[in-house]
Amino acid sequence: MPPALPLHRYALLLAVALLLSLPARMAADLVWTPSSGWKIEGGLTSGLAGNDAHRALNLMNKARAAEEKKHYFFALRDYKKVIKAYGNSIYAQDALYHSALIRLARHQYVKSFAAFQEIVTRFPSSPRFNEVIGQQYRIACELLDGARSRTWLAIPGFRNREGSVKMFETVLANAPYSEYAPLALMSIAKAHQFLGNPEESIDALDRMINTYPKSMLTPDAYLNSAQAYASLVGGPNYDQTSTKQAITYFEDFVILYPGDPNIVAAEKGLANMKQVLAQSKINIADYYLKYRRNYKAARVFYNEAITDYPDSPTAAQARARLTKVDALLAEQEKARTAPGGQSKPAPPPKKKRFLFF
Repeated sequence: MPPALPLHRYALLLAVALLLSLPARMAADLVWTPSSGWKIEGGLTSGLAGNDAHRALNLMNKARAAEEKKHYFFALRDYKKVIKAYGNSIYAQDALYHSALIRLARHQYVKSFAAFQEIVTRFPSSPRFNEVIGQQYRIACELLDGARSRTWLAIPGFRNREGSVKMFETVLANAPYSEYAPLALMSIAKAHQFLGNPEESIDALDRMINTYPKSMLTPDAYLNSAQAYASLVGGPNYDQTSTKQAITYFEDFVILYPGDPNIVAAEKGLANMKQVLAQSKINIADYYLKYRRNYKAARVFYNEAITDYPDSPTAAQARARLTKVDALLAEQEKARTAPGGQSKPAPPPKKKRFLFF
């Protein structure tokens, strides 16, 4: 399992986002009060006339009265009628909004998210747009944290963290320039790490760094990318591509954010990755030294180990072995240049033999 994400900034901004997502009285054209019911303000009309206007208003008042009493079944029934019969009226938007809130109160997260999404699709200029995006982000966070959607019988279903990723992507597509967009990308990365998909997590973090370089979450994105790559490192005996990537992100973090509270963790991670990379070079050099007797190749890799992590015990080990290699190279050169010490010429190639049948 990849290392956990450092969430000190994530938690702070998440709290802010959730506060922003709480229902608030907007400067809406349709206002409800317990005494008078729904009322249109701002000089606009409902878009309906005659019996339709009267019936739509009665349905909205019945639905809201049932909602206030937590009679959600009847409230949803009447809101659905408004949405279906009067979808182009001023009432449809609020009917959708309150249907989504009821679904959320009943822990029907997927249906609630879909209702909010219908508002975004059908009413993109809604004064509640930011509030709707906040509610969608809140629902995705609930699923990521393990919440279970309930059926109409209030039976909890399965956890759906995979579904939360799709919801965060929808939030990102709906509002790419809002305060929720960087949060959504960080949450996508967190979800993929939890699900054991480090490559997808790294992709989300890379999108975060490139798209929102000035976000407060960008330092965490650098550090999380480094840690995600480090989680892919199998040790000094394996391919070192992930090790080098981890080193790059750790170094970027240390250079760009020297005053960050996580600087100690970054420096420790950087040292660990440099240790692995230097040890891999020593292992290759040992192979050339012991099994191939290729002293020049061994010398190259011992020097690379020293260059990769010069102030480490690994570098000291490489220097000690390099002394041995230099001595062997000197003996080899001495033997080659001594009288009669010339190496024997290579035997001539064997003549080809042709077989006739």
